[in-house]
Amino acid sequence: MAKLKDLLFGKPKDVHDEHTFHAVSLVAMLAWVGLGADGLSSSAYGPHEAFRALFTYDKETGEVIADHSSLAIFLALGTALTVFIISYGYTRIIEHFPAGGGGYVVATKLLGPRFGVVSGSALLVDYVLTITTSIAAGGDATFSMINREGSLFHQTAIRDAAGNITSYSLPDGGLLAIHDIGTWFDPVQRAKVLVELGAIVVLTILNIRGIKESVQSILPIFLVFVVTHVIALAVAIGGNVGHLGQTVAETRTNLSSTVSSLTMFGTLALFVRAYSLGGGTYTGIEAVSNGVAIMREPKTRTAKRTMVLMATSLAITAGGIILSYLLVKAVPDRDPGVTMNSVLLAQITQSWGPFGSPFMWVALVSEAGLLFIAAQAGFVDGPRVMANMAVDSWLPHRFAALSETLSMQNGVMLMSGTSILALIYTHGDVSKLVVMYSINVFLTFSLSNLGMSKFWIQERKKRPDWFKHLPVHLIALVLCVTILIVTCFEKFADGGWLTLVITGALVLLCIYIRRHYTSVVAAIRRLDTELPDPLKADAQPASTKALDPESPIAVLFVGGYGGLGRHALFTLLRMFPGHFKGVIFASIAIIDSGNFKGIDEVHELEKRTGDALDKYVRFAATLGIPATRVFSTGTEVAVEAEKMALDQIAKYPRALFVAGQLLFSEDTVIGRMLHNETAFMIQQRLQHEGVPMVVLPVRLNLDQGPRKKVPSRVDGPPSKVDKDQ
Repeated sequence: MAKLKDLLFGKPKDVHDEHTFHAVSLVAMLAWVGLGADGLSSSAYGPHEAFRALFTYDKETGEVIADHSSLAIFLALGTALTVFIISYGYTRIIEHFPAGGGGYVVATKLLGPRFGVVSGSALLVDYVLTITTSIAAGGDATFSMINREGSLFHQTAIRDAAGNITSYSLPDGGLLAIHDIGTWFDPVQRAKVLVELGAIVVLTILNIRGIKESVQSILPIFLVFVVTHVIALAVAIGGNVGHLGQTVAETRTNLSSTVSSLTMFGTLALFVRAYSLGGGTYTGIEAVSNGVAIMREPKTRTAKRTMVLMATSLAITAGGIILSYLLVKAVPDRDPGVTMNSVLLAQITQSWGPFGSPFMWVALVSEAGLLFIAAQAGFVDGPRVMANMAVDSWLPHRFAALSETLSMQNGVMLMSGTSILALIYTHGDVSKLVVMYSINVFLTFSLSNLGMSKFWIQERKKRPDWFKHLPVHLIALVLCVTILIVTCFEKFADGGWLTLVITGALVLLCIYIRRHYTSVVAAIRRLDTELPDPLKADAQPASTKALDPESPIAVLFVGGYGGLGRHALFTLLRMFPGHFKGVIFASIAIIDSGNFKGIDEVHELEKRTGDALDKYVRFAATLGIPATRVFSTGTEVAVEAEKMALDQIAKYPRALFVAGQLLFSEDTVIGRMLHNETAFMIQQRLQHEGVPMVVLPVRLNLDQGPRKKVPSRVDGPPSKVDKDQ
């Protein structure tokens, strides 16, 4: 079983090896692949949505009845410019917040915790939808290829007046009826969703293995996409340079016709609508600022290089694709399942002879592959945002934990599970997912740029270069708010309302969790007032007798030095009066996302842990109790506790291990979820090894009033897994 686990998820990494931190970090190129794939892949559906919005369609047949494609040239310029403006704003954010964190940290630090939790919640929903949208778009691209005309599996969807698929026409002239039994009985849809679910499972396994391993595995697909699409854009744009005069004349004529039929106001409204519906193009930009922590030193410079690579590639690709649609006179297929990029590639390669079809298929396969791997950004940054919020107690502290492979396994699993639910709920409908996705993206973008605008206004007297940066953030703020408002208005009934409801519910849940943890911290601190610290800050370590290996010894698991640990010691001595001839204070220095930054941070963590344990030893000495201390460093409490216990039981055969579990006056499901049962996990492991251990209850009164005296039998040691202990 252990070998299978190592094969799937990778072997444990040594946190004391300074090469480990170097090995798991990303250089700019790999960061561009891992985080930039999301942004670059959005060129498959962002320009598609924007360009399709420039046409009017017959509701019954799906045929184009009005063409306003001349606005595409403005869309191309606006798209490229918006990419650079938003990217520049996030480059400044990277400079001011070099530890990473993106929109959540910006909103928290510059606008306040309440704005921070809104931004963080929006980001979490955003990254779930990043995974779902990318996977669903990859499935659409894959089945768009399979369903191309002339292929063995070609089927043409037949729709009713409401746009619902009623049947498929098959190559042999027959009909595959859907009747009224629902889309889940559509065999094509079922097959597509199964492929998409499989892709999520594969990416989940790769990300549990580690970020760098997952990025390296997707590098070939990324490079093939870049090469094929650079060639395609060069042919589409460069090949039409000779017809520039004719194209300009046709565009001018189309624009005049559009203005005369829609009026100037109607034309502007159409452009703003198309520009806003193409908002999915910009959805991956923030990923770099969120992922600074995983980049190679110097992190800030690496992150800025990554941002330049991503912004340049996205602006050229997305803007170039929209311009190419116009130049090759691409018209949306009446079947929405056929992507605009497949139409574009078909028209570009139709005169290439025997090389055309293979190139088109390679380009489409790489695009489908990139869409699948674009979900990587959600798996990388989603758990990281979750960890940042867990460190600030907005989410359960367990989401800040790292696995033995130094991945945020809990966060990865939650992102995977929720994205699967979103995929099943929406049936993989990309148009609906992009709307849900874009709303939270631009909510976060707006808060980030609002925070930076506030910062530069407040700092204008201290920083002489403020006038260089403030206009960019203000422009980005206006653009993002505009897209947010238009998207919410246009698509509120098509999934926009659900995004707002889910995000609002998550914000309320975060507030509840934060209040619970605040109550726990307050209850623990009240213990200090009941049992004041007798040690002086400048006191020297007291001498203590050496422990007798043949005598009964208590190994007491403790966290940071405080009243809870001192109560635990007294409780232990009262429960076993005169039995123990010494105490070993034990602790686990846990490497989590908050201190996983380098070997120096590990050493600092170990120093803090050792200092806290030394205080316990001095406290025991004041009571005349022989004591010593021991600690271990790792990512999982139960695993390290087992290793430590086996070492200590070999030295002290009569040792009894003691840990504690938090109990509250009111037991709730959410309360149990917020506090791990680590003590019982350790007990189970040690009992399996034949090592004796007892778990004592740690009952806390979370009422804000004065704490009533609790009987001594309920006092006990803290559970190490809980950060607030």
